Amino acid sequence: MKQFLLLLVLLTTLSCHSQIRKGRGGYTRGSVKDRMVETGAENLSQYLPLLKGKKVAVFANQTSVVGNTHLVDTLQKLGVNIRVIFGPEHGFRGKADAGEAISNSKDPLTGIPVISLYGNKKKPTADELKDVDVMLFDIQDVGVRFYTYISSLEYYMEAAMESGKHLIVLDRPNPNGHYIDGPVLEKEYQSFVGMQSIPVVYGMTIGEYAQMLYGEQWLNSKAYSYGKGSGTFELTIIPCNNYTHKTLYTLPVKPSPNLPDMQSVYLYPTTCFYEGTVLSEGRGTDKPFQIYGHPSYSNSMFSFTPTSREGAKRPKLQDQVCYGWDQSGTPEEVRHRVANKLQISWILEAYNLFPDKSQFFLQSQGTKKENVFFNKLAGNSTLMQQIKEEESEEIIRKSWEPALSQFKNLRKKYLLYPDFE
Repeated sequence: MKQFLLLLVLLTTLSCHSQIRKGRGGYTRGSVKDRMVETGAENLSQYLPLLKGKKVAVFANQTSVVGNTHLVDTLQKLGVNIRVIFGPEHGFRGKADAGEAISNSKDPLTGIPVISLYGNKKKPTADELKDVDVMLFDIQDVGVRFYTYISSLEYYMEAAMESGKHLIVLDRPNPNGHYIDGPVLEKEYQSFVGMQSIPVVYGMTIGEYAQMLYGEQWLNSKAYSYGKGSGTFELTIIPCNNYTHKTLYTLPVKPSPNLPDMQSVYLYPTTCFYEGTVLSEGRGTDKPFQIYGHPSYSNSMFSFTPTSREGAKRPKLQDQVCYGWDQSGTPEEVRHRVANKLQISWILEAYNLFPDKSQFFLQSQGTKKENVFFNKLAGNSTLMQQIKEEESEEIIRKSWEPALSQFKNLRKKYLLYPDFE
């Protein structure tokens, strides 16, 4: 107990927390120039008192760090009673392939049970939460609609509401939080790679997005009538310090095996669309989501060969020489190349140069349009049709604008940090 209290005093004294004041539509901060960003997880003095004497569930992965130490290890050393760990896509330690099934296990370092929330099971059960008082969520997101951690957050929130638990979200900066772009998802194209009507790049931290999910009642409607039994649902966001949406935040830990550096993170909103085509998106190479191509293109183009490796055991077009494009460079060069928007011109060019255009888009089994993976990524069937009809980028962007404008206005209600505009 003395160690716990001493740590709280030390954290409160030494931390450089900026002042937060409640304002219209969220929170605002003073100047944050030249200050180091502090994540919600590092803001220990704000949430350790909420865990004192509580039985805790933690949703985490390899990005859930406090300095150089994993959040779970940090909390356990401080005497927090962690009863269960939940893990998302890629697993608790973050080494699994995209889409790979993850089995339940015990964390070898702590002995705490780890339950996978990916695949057929995406939400904690009431039985798994019956011995839990507080649910903690700490995952580094990349601010892209089809990156599935925000879908995992949504299911986790629903479980907290249905069980009447206190949910604490430890916020983290969004490395793509300095712009908004892309088509807004249409409801009929909802899936685990897009559950809500938001753009591809939505410009919110995971804490801000959690507030939007709850405030707009986008969660399972039944969940809003739960939480009246042994406990009442409560949502707490532990904010980042010294962060704004103009901050160009460098991730200290790669968020998943195929986003190894900031170049991949910046390019991912555009190049992930190639997952819905026959092209390789660079998985199985040293530059995933930075290079893309196919054996059918001219052999005078940039060449690469996807191979089996950790995080990409069976990459698309494995061991085949592909020809295509290399968008890599330094983080600054790549960010400049992206220019704060989806590079639709790259997708148009790849389609126009593909020899057999009827085979460009991957087709899932079945004939329904929602089974086409490219449409799930886009959140509509319009973008595919526009590409097939070789419409200009200007026309495509104009079609996004009404829904984008509506989302931007909605987003302002839930911002915790100064905006980029």
